[in-house]
Amino acid sequence: MSTQKLPDHLHAQTRAVRVASERSQYGEHSEALFLTSGYVQPSAEASARRFAGDEEGFTYGRYGNPTVASFEQRLAAMEGAPACISTASGMSAILMMCMGLLKSGDHVICSHSMFGSTIKLIGTDLAKFGVRSTFVPQTDAAAWQAAIEPATKLLFAETPTNPLTEVCDIRALADIAHNAGALLAVDNCFATPALQRPMALGADIVTHSGTKYLDGQGRVMAGALCASEKLVTESFLPVLKSAGMTLAPFNAWVVLKGLETLDIRMQAQSARALTLAQWLQAHPAVAAVHYPGLPSHPQHLLAMAQQSNCGGAVLSFEVKATGDELARQRAFHLLDSLQTLSRCTNLGDTKTLLAHPASTSHGRLTPAQRSLAGVSQGLIRVAVGLEHLFDIQADLERGLTSF
Repeated sequence: MSTQKLPDHLHAQTRAVRVASERSQYGEHSEALFLTSGYVQPSAEASARRFAGDEEGFTYGRYGNPTVASFEQRLAAMEGAPACISTASGMSAILMMCMGLLKSGDHVICSHSMFGSTIKLIGTDLAKFGVRSTFVPQTDAAAWQAAIEPATKLLFAETPTNPLTEVCDIRALADIAHNAGALLAVDNCFATPALQRPMALGADIVTHSGTKYLDGQGRVMAGALCASEKLVTESFLPVLKSAGMTLAPFNAWVVLKGLETLDIRMQAQSARALTLAQWLQAHPAVAAVHYPGLPSHPQHLLAMAQQSNCGGAVLSFEVKATGDELARQRAFHLLDSLQTLSRCTNLGDTKTLLAHPASTSHGRLTPAQRSLAGVSQGLIRVAVGLEHLFDIQADLERGLTSF
């Protein structure tokens, strides 16, 4: 394998295209896809050294793969991280982080507004193994500080949040975590490194669902953790080797190629999202719009500072209705009236996707948890794609005007 030597200082868009472009003896220009579960070793002694970690080299598909390594190197470069380790999905990346860092008796602080599966994993599943958690308001730094206790090992934030797009002050939370001897992890799924780089603001770990914008076309599942070399090699890699949340080489290759168009996709989809949010905000059938790019968003200025002056490609809005039953009925009616856009709980696709969080992504939460997260029955999340904006508006208008 040969690797092209690149200049030290390249723009982010160039890193997304050029980092980790390794070539075999055949000189292929596109990154190679290595489909193998095992690797022939040059000698028994070399095999022993490689399995012991004393010599670089691939040993077994569960531990590593050249295509997977290329994806990890490229994402780390884009995030400005020393290292990256990939997993089979975004949730498996979060599980790996928790398994690598936490033990019985440890304490985690998270936001009420995090993704529903994350709330369940940390608040319910990890509790079975003695890991305690406290959930606090996303935007209240004082509440994060007040929740600190001697056993606190990790603060975990998602910014912007899913689905209300709440934004936390990454630098402030990093200071709170570090002053307590804890780590700060940030889920960067919505913004991606094209818009936001949490480690530059003090975060220790960045989590990703590569299933979303990193792939960008809804094709495969993937996850990743970006962090220091020490955390990756000493805390996360041992979990990967034992538990096997391994990213498949084909999935890694798909997301690796997706990274090449990440910047241009995020810019185009975010521009459409801003215009759509402005249109929805003025619509008589809409009660509220949640989008960081709007000046009316409570954390608008913070978002513009942290997210490269861009609101991202996801927004949510609430239909006008009196009471939960009517709100749910109207939300379902709007979704069922779609003729062009998709009813789909994923996001990050080139196609615009709409979902009803209260019955999908946050459906497993209790009503009290959904209330704390601000997820109402009339809330609809829109992950804006690349269709013509007028067609997106027309499809939504059909449902909004027929209440």
